[in-house]
Amino acid sequence: MQLKSEKTESADVVIIGAGIAGISAAYYLAVKKGMRNVVMIDERAPLTLTSDKSMECYRNWWPGPNDHMVCFMNRSIDLMEELARETDNLIHLNRRGYLFMTGDKDRIDKIRDTAAEISCLGAGPLRIHEDGSKTSDYAPSPAWGFENQDSGADLLLDRQIIAKHYPYISHEVAAALHVRRGGWFSAQQMGMYMLEQVLDHGVRILKSKVTGIALKSGRVDSVHHQSTDQTYNVGTDVLVIAAGPFVNKVTSMIDVKLPVLNELHTKMAFQDYLGVVARDAPFMIWDDPVQLSWLPDERVELESDESTRWLLEEFPAGMHFRPDGGVDSPILLMQLSYGLDVVEPVWPPQFGPFVTDILLRGMIPMIPGLSSYIGRMRRPFVDGGYYCKTSDNRPLIGPLPVQGAFVIGAFAGYGQMASQAAGELLAAHVVGHELPTYAEAFFVDRYEDSNYQETVNQMQDKFGQL
Repeated sequence: MQLKSEKTESADVVIIGAGIAGISAAYYLAVKKGMRNVVMIDERAPLTLTSDKSMECYRNWWPGPNDHMVCFMNRSIDLMEELARETDNLIHLNRRGYLFMTGDKDRIDKIRDTAAEISCLGAGPLRIHEDGSKTSDYAPSPAWGFENQDSGADLLLDRQIIAKHYPYISHEVAAALHVRRGGWFSAQQMGMYMLEQVLDHGVRILKSKVTGIALKSGRVDSVHHQSTDQTYNVGTDVLVIAAGPFVNKVTSMIDVKLPVLNELHTKMAFQDYLGVVARDAPFMIWDDPVQLSWLPDERVELESDESTRWLLEEFPAGMHFRPDGGVDSPILLMQLSYGLDVVEPVWPPQFGPFVTDILLRGMIPMIPGLSSYIGRMRRPFVDGGYYCKTSDNRPLIGPLPVQGAFVIGAFAGYGQMASQAAGELLAAHVVGHELPTYAEAFFVDRYEDSNYQETVNQMQDKFGQL
């Protein structure tokens, strides 16, 4: 196809990517900082790549080695709560918390120590409930709302307390850590609200494919993009790359390669028509590796075929689920991380033929009652997306080694919960305002420090880092 001649315009800032990261960047630049000539470019509709694949949860509970992630998330949650108040909780923010669980008694000391460490980083006080359920003052978080609720976490080491408040979880649970400043919200509502605001403040969104980035004297000069049979050129001094799992595809246009990788994660929704899980349940995470629950004859059949033997292997820790919708909704959302090979992202992502069985059976060690749905699920819906992540599981927010270029991305599975503080921080970089102390944790060049890289290697296998 022969393209028509190039059309030229200009912008103060061009943002590549209209997912939650790009929209948040535009929101804090245009709505909060007052910039007027901001252009977003994406070949897809806003919030349709990985932003609508989220479990829509949030937490302030993050491991070290310092307090940067805790401070960053506390700030993001502060901003989400402000937005909820301003909109009469349009985003349906709740604070039910996260319930991390293990069935391994040998891990209790490590969980206790890690929880105490995170508490000291600013996540809130740690309360430990040991034997003595009759005297414990522990109570689950309210199902709805977020105001005037406890912070910190409660470590439940008494089986009677766990069974009393969460009778549907496995009797094999040896410890449960209830993180209080967490829960979930409507990420789509939040994203659409910010999108409406940026449009009202003059931000232009161009549905187009970026084909190149021109530099002049070592700095950003213009962005080239193509829509149907027309090519365009947007002159700009400031470029924000918010391209999600395709971030390196875009940064390669300015000869920059970022230290990120992509993992495919899968999510499933199905109807809990038997009422196995209480509708006021928190977000629940099983922090032990699991063996899928197969019947004896099923195991024989899987073992007999080389292509299915992997289904008998141990799956990694981190399966999680929550109820979705209001009190009358029967929907459960669940996600299980498996097959976490580094992959090149393709869209739409492809999921294997056993995905519904893997997700359901992987949950049974945590919620035994879900075994009732083996072969009886009603119209399960499967989707998912890519976790674009760094080796330390911390984002990239800040300037790139090309003058005028910035990045906001590599949020793994926490992009929605981090979006407010991330957009605010990106805007501060662009306009030259004072940066918060946690900003240094997200610079691209942090991996050039050998001492930091050694610290990263020591961060592996931290409880609660999902």
